[in-house]
Amino acid sequence: MSNIKEKFEAISSQFQDLNGLHPGLWPLAPRILSAIGLFVFVLFVGWWFYWSTQLEEIDLGQQEEQKLKDTFKDKVQKSISLEALKEQRKLVLQYVSRMEKQLPSTAEYAAVLDDINSAANGRGLSMDIFKPAAASIKDYYAELPIEIQMVANYHDMAQFVADIAKLPRIVTLNNLTLTVSKDAKKPGIVMDGIAKTYRYLDPDEIALQAAERKKAKELKK
Repeated sequence: MSNIKEKFEAISSQFQDLNGLHPGLWPLAPRILSAIGLFVFVLFVGWWFYWSTQLEEIDLGQQEEQKLKDTFKDKVQKSISLEALKEQRKLVLQYVSRMEKQLPSTAEYAAVLDDINSAANGRGLSMDIFKPAAASIKDYYAELPIEIQMVANYHDMAQFVADIAKLPRIVTLNNLTLTVSKDAKKPGIVMDGIAKTYRYLDPDEIALQAAERKKAKELKK
C-alpha cells in the first residue's frame, strides 16, 4: 500500500506549480494527460462539425442506393412483363386479323348466302324458308341473321351443320328446333332456326358507333 501511495503522491506532485510554465516544460504525467484530453477534444469537435454530417450523408446515400436498386428491380420486372404483353398483343392481333378475314364485307354478303344455300343443296336438304333479315349493328361489327327452315334426315342434317362450320366465312346456327315433318310429301326432320353471319363495319358505320358511344358517356355524366 505504501508503494502505491508513494507512486500516487509522486504523480500528483507533477501537477503542482504548473502555472506560468510552458506546456513543453511540464512533467511527463501532465503532458500525457493533456495530450489525451486534446485528442478527445479533437475527436469530439471532428465528430460534431464534420464526421456526423458525413455519416448522415452516407446514410442518405445508402437509402438512395436502396431506392435505386428497388426502382431498377421494378423496371426490370415491368420490362419482362412488357415483353410478355407485347407477345400476347402480337398473338391477339394475329387472331383478330384471321377473324376479320372471315368476316364478309357488304359486297361479299351475297356470296355468303350462296354458300349457305349450296351447303344445303349439296346435302339434298329441302330449304323451305331462307329469309335474310335486317342487319343488327353492334359496337364493332354487324350481325346478319337469316331465318331458315329445312327438311332432311338426321344424317344429312348433321352433314349440313358440319359443312356450315367449314365455310371460309363465319356462319353460326342459333335457336335450332327439330320436329318431325307432318308433310307426307316431305318426310324427315324439320329444322327451324337462325343462321347468322357477321361483317365488319364500313367507315361510316364505325364513325356512327363512335359518336353514339361518346353521346352515351356524356349522358352518364
